[in-house]
Amino acid sequence: MEAESIPSLSPLIQAADQWGELLVLLPLLVALEAVLSADNAIALAAISRRLHDPKLQGQALNLGLGLALVFRLVLIAAAQWVLDFWPLQLLAAGYLLWLCVTNLRQADAEDDEPADDSSAEAAQTGLSGVVVTLALTDLAFSLDSVAAAVAVSDNLLLVMTGGVLGVVALRLTSGLFIRWLEVYTRLEAAGYLAVGLVGIRLLLRLAAPQVVPPEWALLGIVALLFAWGFSNRVSDAEAEG
Repeated sequence: MEAESIPSLSPLIQAADQWGELLVLLPLLVALEAVLSADNAIALAAISRRLHDPKLQGQALNLGLGLALVFRLVLIAAAQWVLDFWPLQLLAAGYLLWLCVTNLRQADAEDDEPADDSSAEAAQTGLSGVVVTLALTDLAFSLDSVAAAVAVSDNLLLVMTGGVLGVVALRLTSGLFIRWLEVYTRLEAAGYLAVGLVGIRLLLRLAAPQVVPPEWALLGIVALLFAWGFSNRVSDAEAEG
């Protein structure tokens, strides 16, 4: 979810089509992007954690979001085609739902088995695979918001600036979530449930747009999910162990 996709912000962003006014709004837009992209950021953070090494995690986020930025700019330039090409949106919805279900099932399996960082799965997960997964995940999240952003403003450079800000905000918040995922035991599950919610929303937009919930309802559900995610913290004894 991006700042540009919130209808109530449309007049504000449209009024900022002049670059001088945009500079005044940049701090607000960055803050909004950081808050509204939390569901995307936690998924990216969880994917990056597969590498285990903090240095590789940071490198994967830098490379993956760099590639994601290229994808976003291409999407913005081809937004009208993206809006009309429903198979791509269906594929994105399916990918987000697959990401949600497989990772929630994997988390349940890991709870039942002792952790083993030398497992075959960990060995097969390389930097390049994580980078590609990060870029594809952000691409799936971006399809809906890019079309909304172009509808808000016909200033292509302005919309591209919003895309760049979104990626910068994602990089900052993903780094925070990597640390928080080590502390809050329910946070990863909450993030993937939010990912599934975005996938369902994309499906509804395609199959039954008249029943798509309003933005405030979606934000409320995501807020409740994250409140639950932050509700259980690892004890100091468990953290040391």
